[in-house]
Amino acid sequence: MTGPLAGVRALVLAGMGPVPYVSMLLADMGADVVRVVRPPNRSARALSQTDGLTEDVDVVNRGVDAVAVDLKDPAGRERVLRLAEAADIFIEGYRPGVTERLGLGPDEVMTRNERLVYVRLTGYGQTGPRSRVAGHDINYVAQSGVLHAMARSDSAPRPPINLLGDYAAGGAMGAYGIACALVSAARTGRGQVIDAAMVDGVAALTAKLQGLRAAGLYSDDPGTNFLDSGAPFYDTYRCTDGGYIAVGALEPDFYREFVSRLGPDTADWPDQNDRASWPHLRKLIGDAIERRTRDEWEKVFAGTDACVTPVLTFDEAAVDPHNTQRGVYRTVGGVLHPMPAPRFSGTPAREPEIPRVGTVATEEVASRWGVGA
Repeated sequence: MTGPLAGVRALVLAGMGPVPYVSMLLADMGADVVRVVRPPNRSARALSQTDGLTEDVDVVNRGVDAVAVDLKDPAGRERVLRLAEAADIFIEGYRPGVTERLGLGPDEVMTRNERLVYVRLTGYGQTGPRSRVAGHDINYVAQSGVLHAMARSDSAPRPPINLLGDYAAGGAMGAYGIACALVSAARTGRGQVIDAAMVDGVAALTAKLQGLRAAGLYSDDPGTNFLDSGAPFYDTYRCTDGGYIAVGALEPDFYREFVSRLGPDTADWPDQNDRASWPHLRKLIGDAIERRTRDEWEKVFAGTDACVTPVLTFDEAAVDPHNTQRGVYRTVGGVLHPMPAPRFSGTPAREPEIPRVGTVATEEVASRWGVGA
């Protein structure tokens, strides 16, 4: 295995949202990740957006082995505990108290392995009035206060798919916590429990906004600020062919470059920072952009500092010259894979592969991890 986490072993109790994503992040970086799934005869049936998603195209499971274990069977629980003895990381995404009832809580597992990093990935965290209630990404982002800000003026808040709670604040923040805890365990010889709540993670992402709010530079009225579509020079605009361009001309120099390329009749346009004139300025920009196609505007702004880019679809992003040269995406087995990030000069990440189908025997993993039968 290659990558900065080569030699690190992670045991994961199968879950949704951030759990498979953090598993992929670890596997991408070379960790040996094993996911514990229910045996077929104990698999719960739940309606979700993943119905019909086959294992071979489920990108977040790339590089991850699966073992089928009945956690309600004492023998199955013992199998998991034996594997945990050789693991560096143990990850679960159940509601508080569930793993304790299964006999796989931190006390039971870390008694077997005091160096273990035990990760609890949840929406609301291990404590607090909401800790034991159900939720999804949209609920955690709303609870943090961030969803309120994700709206245009006079429109309803719009959830950012599930990229912010599940993946940024849950999976990515969880992976960051794991990296920190592994460094601590290497230094002290002792692991610890990580309470990784998505509400906490989303809140942490607002650090800069909190400073702006304290300084009176950010309004809690959504759609009225520089970065939330309030400013006409930081927004998306429809072109004549129905495509869109993204404009991020915040700084004065970038804004002048942007406006100068919209046409010859922009000299008498309102000042960039005249907020009272922003509605009029937005119409002027929109009218100008509607005169050309998205691809025509891409050529106009190519190589400039106007901070203008086409709004690409996933298929277009996969073949875009910049993304192609850097290898941002790669098609594996007919499925578009985002390449591992970030990039390391000395310990490159693992190459993406088709996710493995089916399960392997726990004995195979035990042998690989050196814990015997």
